[in-house]
Amino acid sequence: MSDDKNSVGSPDRDRISMSEDYEVQDWTGTLGVSEERLQEAVNAVGNNADAVRAYLNK
Repeated sequence: MSDDKNSVGSPDRDRISMSEDYEVQDWTGTLGVSEERLQEAVNAVGNNADAVRAYLNK
């Protein structure tokens, strides 16, 4: 699913789009993880940012 760049508020900020390079780069920096670790988390719990944070912090 493509990212609607005109929709920058919630829920867009609450989701991690692994298909958008700039989002992957931003989230890996924000969360302090590699792209592979981010992908693992998204695969495990979905693209909800809070769920990904919880998964990475367990």
